[in-house]
Amino acid sequence: MIYEKDAFSGLDSREAERRLKKYGPNILESREKISPLKIFLQQFNDFMVWVLIAATLLSGFMGEKADAITILIIVVMNGILGFIQEYKTEKSLEALNSLAAPTAKVMRDGILKVINAENLVMGDIVIIESGDRIPADCTLVEDFSLMVDESLLTGESVGVNKSSRKQENIYMGTTVLTGRGKGKVISIGMKTEMGKIAGMLQDIEKEQSPLKEKLNSLGKVLVILCIGICIVVTITGISRGHDKYQMLLLGISLAVAAIPEGLPAIVTVALALGVSRMLKKNALVRRLPAVETLGCTSVICSDKTGTLTENKMTVTDMYFNDSFHKLEKESMYKNPLLKKCVTYCSDCNVNFKESTLERALSGDPTEKALIKAFAKDGRDVKDTLDKGRRINEKPFTSDRKMMSVLIKEGVNINIYLKGAPERVIDRCKYVIIDGEARLLTSTYKSRILRAVETMSFKALRCIALAYKPELNYRDGSREYEENDLILIGVAGIIDPPRKEVKEAVFKCKMAGIRPVMITGDHKNTAFAIGKELDIVKNEEEVITGEELDKLDDKGLLKIIDNIKVFARVSPNHKLRIVKAFKNKNNIVAMTGDGVNDAPAVKEADIGISMGISGTDVTKEASSMILLDDNFATIVSAVEEGRVIYDNIRKFIRYLLSCNLGEVLTMFLASLMNLPTPMLPIQILFVNLATDGLPAMALGVDSADIDIMEQRPRPKNESIFARGLKEKILIRGTLIGVCTVGAFIMGYRYNMDLKTCRTLALCTLVMSQLIHVFECRSERHSIFEIKLFTNTYLVLAVGFSIAMVLSILYIPFLQKIFHTVPLSLAQWCIVLFLSGIISFVNSLYLLLWNRRR
Repeated sequence: MIYEKDAFSGLDSREAERRLKKYGPNILESREKISPLKIFLQQFNDFMVWVLIAATLLSGFMGEKADAITILIIVVMNGILGFIQEYKTEKSLEALNSLAAPTAKVMRDGILKVINAENLVMGDIVIIESGDRIPADCTLVEDFSLMVDESLLTGESVGVNKSSRKQENIYMGTTVLTGRGKGKVISIGMKTEMGKIAGMLQDIEKEQSPLKEKLNSLGKVLVILCIGICIVVTITGISRGHDKYQMLLLGISLAVAAIPEGLPAIVTVALALGVSRMLKKNALVRRLPAVETLGCTSVICSDKTGTLTENKMTVTDMYFNDSFHKLEKESMYKNPLLKKCVTYCSDCNVNFKESTLERALSGDPTEKALIKAFAKDGRDVKDTLDKGRRINEKPFTSDRKMMSVLIKEGVNINIYLKGAPERVIDRCKYVIIDGEARLLTSTYKSRILRAVETMSFKALRCIALAYKPELNYRDGSREYEENDLILIGVAGIIDPPRKEVKEAVFKCKMAGIRPVMITGDHKNTAFAIGKELDIVKNEEEVITGEELDKLDDKGLLKIIDNIKVFARVSPNHKLRIVKAFKNKNNIVAMTGDGVNDAPAVKEADIGISMGISGTDVTKEASSMILLDDNFATIVSAVEEGRVIYDNIRKFIRYLLSCNLGEVLTMFLASLMNLPTPMLPIQILFVNLATDGLPAMALGVDSADIDIMEQRPRPKNESIFARGLKEKILIRGTLIGVCTVGAFIMGYRYNMDLKTCRTLALCTLVMSQLIHVFECRSERHSIFEIKLFTNTYLVLAVGFSIAMVLSILYIPFLQKIFHTVPLSLAQWCIVLFLSGIISFVNSLYLLLWNRRR
């Protein structure tokens, strides 16, 4: 928005702060948050836990008070671990929601500021543009071709024209379709029209992760299987003369230990923690299910400007007066036509209080570059603005690729226009040569177009500038035609590629992901940037929007695999491109910023909006927001998505194989007519020592060194694919066999029953704690993974070992858990049986990887 002399400077910061305290924040009431106490109590709202508590209370009445108290302590500790997981998840998601809150462009202290929409106050002057979501109820004080979508309030999908002359109101939550304007805030929060229907917004369901849904279903199946096995173990024990109460408690304890009730919760924790890590890398995930899809991404369609490039634009070349000019050698601001054209056509805000032009300007980078090139300083800009008043404008759109303004300068009325050279030249009848307007002949036109081509091969973005004295202007009318213009010249703007993008593109290719560049720039400019970033190798891999229009959908499908760069495209083309890639069975990530990009962003498997330049509509349609508008951030997010999915597989592998080992230990002992290898309290202790902290630590494990060298996984791939099911079954069986083997060895060496059970207990725990390190990678052995790359896991395992040692060597705990101290020879048995399988498996993996 241009800073005109009659513009509103807005409130000062002190007054805004005073009003914020007086009227409160601009927020809608939300549904009641779950209290920490409620989250904690929910951990015990489980049928198996109820049964276990009832059984322990019964054992207390029967005189087994030490056992009863200990089991209750274990249940409470498990509840605390579950509470920590869920509370941390809630807090993470709350923080993410606050970051995703809408922002507003507001005039404060005479300058444009972007603030959180909840900090808007009555009387604020809000600037709205195409694609913005209106942050509060306002009265229009200025408008240019403003049309608003009020369907959220009225149900009518047709846009509504809004006029400041009629002092019409615009409403919170509605969306600007076209044009721009300024509004004065008249209502905030619950006093807005949206606030009156705020209850409707509270009924939106939280989106469930598809993976979590699958694991919930799997959990139900596992519950039935585990309960079935536990019933068999209990009935077998009772039929062989064991104590009925002890066998019943054993069956319940085994079921509690064996059922992976925390599996869906840990998935949510892993997703939430992963989302927090992504946020630190400037990727804000709006929907948790998107994290799962990120790891499958096979095509990334990215905008060029600001995403692949730095968006730090500088005008370096100018085609003017039928010749090339280097701006570092010449001062173009001496030309009044150039100066007026870029200043009046600019939507930049200018703070005339600042000492330098660099600091004074805020707004679109292209327009900032133009003003800095053709204006000497802030005073120069102010002098130009003071001499003219904007009467009307035709805003830039991705279809028009140009914008124009109608300016009244004293008694004269002029049109100033800027945009894509081919569009602007088509509107021109004359060209400035030696200070005169000469007829734009075909010869001049060819020379200008060749000049544009020359500049575009240097990766320069070209902007044509034109004007026209509106001699037939009727005072009071705001209408004008963009024709018979006079071409002033063409500016060449350099926007250098981001330094980190080239490495990110290389990473993509290594990961089997195809980077695709989409831009509205000239074909040659797009090719030059694409080649510099290694996205494209030859011109045959570049296609323009005009060429796209000549292809039907079948034709596009035939060539889509060979295209790496799309130039001079519109948002409508983007939608076609996404659909074509998806029809080729690709998982597509698509970036967008403008309101017209929203359909393509929504259609993509991963819709990505720009946090800096993106409109509210596009952000709403997206599943992820780039806070720094950087392509490298997309690649980092894809890598993080793969890491999260891998970590989920890691703890599924760990939990299920360990729980299977526990169930099989009791089941095999029962089949072999052996005494019960572990008591109920010992089984619950194993569950506490091995299932909690180590499993959680796997959820924050670091990435495999070659994670970005793997091909993208299919979107509908089962979580148990690529041999995970077999690994769980084999490892779970071996854990059970080794634990029973330790129990039998104790018998063979004539140890008493308590010692044999202690051997079995320690073997079961140590097998699982060694196996957790195996679970850190499906492709690499323990010998290839650096131990301290996951300090949380090392600490969790260390804590679990300390718990085992404490129940073995502290006399008070020995009595409670019915254990005995083990000798060095007995520890050798435990460690041999616990570690032999992991050692052999890791050695095999190491040799296999070296052979590859």
